[in-house]
Amino acid sequence: MKKTLFFLLCSLVVLGGEAQAQNTVDKQGRRQGHWLKTDKNGAKIYEGDFRDGLETGTFTYYYHDGTVRMRNIYFVDGKRCSHEAYDDKGRLVAKGFYNQHNRDSVWSFFDEQGRMVKTTSYRMGIKEGPSIIFTSTGDTAEVSNWVDNHRHGRWWKRIGRNGYITGRYVKGGLEGRLVEYDDSLRLAREGNYRNGYKHGTYRYYEDGVLAIDENWIDGTMTDRKVLVATPKPEYVSVFDILCVAGQGKNRVMVYTRYGDKIQGREPAENIFTRVGNEYFAYANRKNRILVSMRSVVDIVKDAEGRDILKLDPALDLVIFPDEDCIKMVRSRKYEDHSPLDD
Repeated sequence: MKKTLFFLLCSLVVLGGEAQAQNTVDKQGRRQGHWLKTDKNGAKIYEGDFRDGLETGTFTYYYHDGTVRMRNIYFVDGKRCSHEAYDDKGRLVAKGFYNQHNRDSVWSFFDEQGRMVKTTSYRMGIKEGPSIIFTSTGDTAEVSNWVDNHRHGRWWKRIGRNGYITGRYVKGGLEGRLVEYDDSLRLAREGNYRNGYKHGTYRYYEDGVLAIDENWIDGTMTDRKVLVATPKPEYVSVFDILCVAGQGKNRVMVYTRYGDKIQGREPAENIFTRVGNEYFAYANRKNRILVSMRSVVDIVKDAEGRDILKLDPALDLVIFPDEDCIKMVRSRKYEDHSPLDD
């Protein structure tokens, strides 16, 4: 019994000595030596060594189950370190450098398969320098330059397999000409920016053919002309279009506010896409009829009691609105400043 008590006392002395050897603070209040921090359940949070209050050597941080979460290896000055971060499966997700707890120099980020997905340059916690994003196959997906946490300089982004878009940023806003090319390296889009806003001409192409021709002033669109494919292509302003109606698989009729009719030889959906949804809505989705929302007046009844869509100016086409259109018209009648107000 005496031997047992003696053994327990010796063990306590040894353990007490080990505990005192860890988490030591000197007379100036600076952490010294090896430190181990645990949670209330005894699971390790981090461990590493201090010299005069500064981290030195390797510091390791843990998930609750003991898996390594982060690892910092400090330089001799105790202010800079290399850093590695891991997910809860032990996979590397990021690595880079810290300077006084700020991201500094080039950082790399990885996906679950260990593939690099992005590199970003920092200067004392601020994005500064090139940033590159990669595809899952390792090809370059996007290249940009940063100054003071803002995109600044040439920007390039892959579109599809071979296509790309490129422009220039100034203090976070696009400036000057932007161009986009499709997979066949044909011009798909070109436009101009000023102070981050579309300004001047802005054009979209389909298979190399001009399909949408817009004009902008400081981010406000003043006109959009869209292609209607006829034997001789025509371009019509969306502000002049009253209705677009499909007529079979590859036929479409465009009705203008001035009573003109333009027969297009292409699917109606092509025109629907070009005019956009800012000013147009389906009157009858099943019958492929699109109308200008600012021309819609009300829902009225015909002689047989059926709902009819009333437009201004009137159209020599009877439109039977579907349920969604009826709901849209009725809801707009109660909106302030709606063109449908009585």
